Amino acid sequence: MSSDIVKPMIIENNMDDYDLKDGYEKRDIYNMSTIKELSLHYREILKLIGENPNREGLEKTPERVAKAMQFLTHGYDLDPEEILRAAMFNEDYKQMVIVKDIELYSMCEHHMIPFFGKAHVAYIPNGRIVGLSKIPRVVDAFARRLQVQERLTTQIKDAINNTMKPLGVAVVIEAQHMCMSMRGIQKQNSVTTTSDFTGAFLVDKTRAEFIHLIGSRLH
Repeated sequence: MSSDIVKPMIIENNMDDYDLKDGYEKRDIYNMSTIKELSLHYREILKLIGENPNREGLEKTPERVAKAMQFLTHGYDLDPEEILRAAMFNEDYKQMVIVKDIELYSMCEHHMIPFFGKAHVAYIPNGRIVGLSKIPRVVDAFARRLQVQERLTTQIKDAINNTMKPLGVAVVIEAQHMCMSMRGIQKQNSVTTTSDFTGAFLVDKTRAEFIHLIGSRLH
């Protein structure tokens, strides 16, 4: 969210078991002044589409949507590189580390309609490793913004590459876009795949090993 947002913030419900010590616990955190302003706009939107915001089922909808929008875009308040720096360790390991099948939810910036899927992320350490939970958090920090899949893929790669300075980074994202399923071309089962690679993953053999491993069922 923008830096000029004023407090107070309210915390509604603690979600999951994210660590408290690194400052990136996953919680529903709302800025009530922003919620109030967003609610007014959503109330007007309901009128413009022909609904009655005063009827029973819609009385609280503007506030609910405002809170949902703040949660769905909370990535603007997170620093992905700081998430990584919070749990980096010296380790003499120079083999591939892969975190695959990371659930991903984002919103297309063109229509503000969701896209969702999985991210597969790998890096080859160069003297430093990172706590495995930090990789999904980096994905989430970028995904919880208005996005295009291509940029999202590169942002994840760049954050890991810039912060950890590994021997290579690989990111593949497979996602379904509701803007293609619900409107527009209305193709229900299409999947978009994007990828980005650095360093050692630019070598055919290493990249092929990564693609093979993310496609295999080892668990």
